[in-house]
Amino acid sequence: MTLRIHYPRDFDGMASAAMLAEALTDTGRETEIDWLGLNFDKTLDWEDFSLNMRFAVVDFHYHPRADYWFDHHPTTFLDETHEAAYADSATMRFDPESPSCPPIIAGHAKDHWGWQMPDRFADLIHWSNVIDSAGFESAEQALFGFDPAIRISRALTCSPDYSFHDRMVGWMRNLSLEKIADNPQVDKCFARSCSNRDNALENFTPNIRRQNDRALMADLRSKKIRRDRFAPFYLYPDIQYAITVLPTRAGVHITIASNPWNRPTGGPHLGELMKKYGGGGHLGVGGCNPADEETAMAWAKDLYELVATP
Repeated sequence: MTLRIHYPRDFDGMASAAMLAEALTDTGRETEIDWLGLNFDKTLDWEDFSLNMRFAVVDFHYHPRADYWFDHHPTTFLDETHEAAYADSATMRFDPESPSCPPIIAGHAKDHWGWQMPDRFADLIHWSNVIDSAGFESAEQALFGFDPAIRISRALTCSPDYSFHDRMVGWMRNLSLEKIADNPQVDKCFARSCSNRDNALENFTPNIRRQNDRALMADLRSKKIRRDRFAPFYLYPDIQYAITVLPTRAGVHITIASNPWNRPTGGPHLGELMKKYGGGGHLGVGGCNPADEETAMAWAKDLYELVATP
C-alpha cells in the first residue's frame, strides 16, 4: 500500500518530504511513496485526516495515526493527551531545538535505519535551517539575495498551482539546488516573485492599519497587493513585531512575526500564541487560518494590541 507524505508548502516542508522519501526508499523501508502538501485548514478536521490511508507527516502538527512523523515546531501537539503519551520511536522524532525539520530526519534515518545521506542533501539542510529560522544576514539578503536556495524559496511564493509544490519535492529529492534554481519553471516564478517583491514594498505602507514604535498591523487582503514576509522589517527596521492579514488559496491567513534583526526581549512565544487560534509556529513567528475575513481582522487587531505595548 502506497505511503503518502504530507508536508507544508514551504521550503522546509518540501525539503523534509524529499529527504524522508529518499531515506525510506534507500533503506528499503518503503517501495511505493507519493506526497501531497497541506495547510493549517486541515487541522480543523485533524482527527479524521487521511482515514484508511498510510501516511507520513513532516514539519507539521503531530498525528497519532501517522506511520512516520517528524517535526520541530514547539506547538506541534494539538491534543494534550497526545503530548503526554508521545515518545520518540523508530518512526517518529520531535526536536523543538532544531532550526528546521530536514536535519531531524537525516539524523534519525542514520541512527535508526542506517541511512547514508547523499552529499547533495547537505546544502538542502543548510538552507532549510537558514530559511526556516530567518537566519539571513540581513533583510536585504532575504529580499534581494540571489543564492539558489533563496531564488527557489522566493519562487515558491509565486507557484502557479499546488502541483508545482509536489514537483518541487521531486526536484529536491533528485537535483542540486543550483539545477533546481535554473529550471525554467522555477526561474519564471522567481522573476515574478521579484516583481511581486517590488509591489509589496511599494504598497505595504499605505495598507498599515495600526502602528506604533514597537509594532504594526497591515491588511494585505487586496488582490492588487503582493506580500513579502520581510517587507515590514526592511521598511521599518526599528519595529519588533509585524502582524499581516493576507489571502491564500485556502482562505484568509494571519501571520505574526518578530523582527529577526531586532528581536524583542521577553514577549509572548508567538507559536504558542497562535496555537490558541488554531495555528502554530515558533518562538519568533506564528500563523493561523481564521474561518472568515471578519474573524481574521478581529483577531489581527487583538494580536496587535497584545504586542504593541511592552
